[in-house]
Amino acid sequence: MIFAAEADFITEPYLTSLVAILEVPGIVVALVLVSMKSDGIKWRSAVHEVLTGRSVLLLVGGLVIGAVSSANSFSRVEPFFVGMFSGLLTLFLLDMGATVATRFATSGKPPLRMAIFAVISPIVFGTTGVIAAHAIGMSIGGSAVFGIMAASASYIAAPAAVRIALPNADSGLSLGLALGVTFPFNLTIGIPLAFILSRSIG
Repeated sequence: MIFAAEADFITEPYLTSLVAILEVPGIVVALVLVSMKSDGIKWRSAVHEVLTGRSVLLLVGGLVIGAVSSANSFSRVEPFFVGMFSGLLTLFLLDMGATVATRFATSGKPPLRMAIFAVISPIVFGTTGVIAAHAIGMSIGGSAVFGIMAASASYIAAPAAVRIALPNADSGLSLGLALGVTFPFNLTIGIPLAFILSRSIG
């Protein structure tokens, strides 16, 4: 969204709400795919964790608060939520970097095919997202942002759900690839590519 604003692209105002809306079905689809190959998935615990996890509750709670708040109410808290965003984002990225280093140290070097998937998947899903967004009539900027959302990984809710549903899975490896490969790829290459593709289609 920041990239779109800096580049003077118009985006749909409801795009940020899709983060919360797409989080839960995305995790459920992942668990369904895993269930095709293995048994013993703790569905009830996993779904409970997804629906009651702090990240999802904060996202949904933010949607509700935003829906019932007026413009005057938002102006009172704008210095906190908007003014401090860049600083808090920097701290978040530093923490994510430390987490990646720790995860890779405990899990070891990831297999080459998984590292390749961590790069190829955001390209495929991001491209699909951009094309789908244009197909339903979204703007150039909105389609690019939607494509980036489709290309992104879940860094908080999904790891918690997978840890419960698949206790024997190497969460350090998956989270390390998501944070150490997919996230920086999207940040440096994926976002510009999505906007280039969206502009070429639009």
